[in-house]
Amino acid sequence: MGIKIIATNKKASHDFFLTEKYEAGLVLQGTEVKSLREGKVSIKEAFIMLDKKGEAWAHNITIPQYEFGNINNHEETRKRKLLLHKKELIKIFHEAKAKALTIVATKIYFKNSNVKIEIALAKGKKLHDKRATEAKKDVEKKLRQQKFDI
Repeated sequence: MGIKIIATNKKASHDFFLTEKYEAGLVLQGTEVKSLREGKVSIKEAFIMLDKKGEAWAHNITIPQYEFGNINNHEETRKRKLLLHKKELIKIFHEAKAKALTIVATKIYFKNSNVKIEIALAKGKKLHDKRATEAKKDVEKKLRQQKFDI
């Protein structure tokens, strides 16, 4: 069946240097999956927190309520548990603590009818880093345009 991308977080690559990426499952309710199938989700403000029990939780993922739902509809911005292997959780936790990194959500997608989320360890960019990245993109764009003009 393959992968169907529902949403990407373009702001993450603009605001952070993304180092390592991981794939995790999401614990969802039925109406949340129906909303995701309609492509309704926002992960712009999403981040991941690790609790004392050794579990990872996704915060600020906005999944609007299902249009045809009933009284049992889900809460839009509730925290959602991530499904990761214990070894991955320990590795992510230690790297984030040691290097003072943030864990952000970069992509949410369906993989063989399962909802997956791609998370990344990220270090914040300073303003001059953002400017340098933009300048580099502009130069690459101009080079590509010149290449096709010949």
